[in-house]
Amino acid sequence: MCGVVGFVGPDLAGDAAETVLRRMADAVAHRGPDEMGLYARGEIGLGHRRLSIVGVADGQQPMLSEDGNFVISFNGEIFNYVELRADLEARGERFRTGSDTEVLLRLFALKGEDALPLLNGDFAFAIYDRRRRRLTLARDRMGVRPLYYTRSGNSLAFASEVKSLLQFPGVVAEIDPEALDQIFTLWAPIAPRTPFRNILELRPGHLMVV
Repeated sequence: MCGVVGFVGPDLAGDAAETVLRRMADAVAHRGPDEMGLYARGEIGLGHRRLSIVGVADGQQPMLSEDGNFVISFNGEIFNYVELRADLEARGERFRTGSDTEVLLRLFALKGEDALPLLNGDFAFAIYDRRRRRLTLARDRMGVRPLYYTRSGNSLAFASEVKSLLQFPGVVAEIDPEALDQIFTLWAPIAPRTPFRNILELRPGHLMVV
């Protein structure tokens, strides 16, 4: 299952950033009981709770690209990662792990957003390009893997579950009356709306660039 958490923005740094990331990750510990990883550098923070399925021994996250420029936190499974890996190896790419996470990371480093149509799987991920100071959030076509986000101060926080966002400074659980009306009428709020005011869902098959 795994859990993705993180933020981008200038409001947190150093020990404070790591403390908040740890709280966000702990809030979804049930999604990834095997490992927890944190990455906090400058304006970006990424956390991950891992349920080990592919690349059990060497797929720890957040994972950095070989040059250290890209970092990823990924929830899901890329079903065609074996074929994608073979294509990348034919182009001269060499892999350090057996995980589908590294395949996704290297594919994105080469192709950027053009990598998304090549993916067969269910996923929600955050990839940060340090050189371009560019965060990409993406979600699979059917919306199997969840991803939520909110603004607080000068930062954007994101996570696999709303309860992680409530650990970010300034974020409060305030009911959205319009979403509540949709729940009573339609059984669920209409994306991107959630039951909470100012907390939104990234729609299935969509990406966000920050």
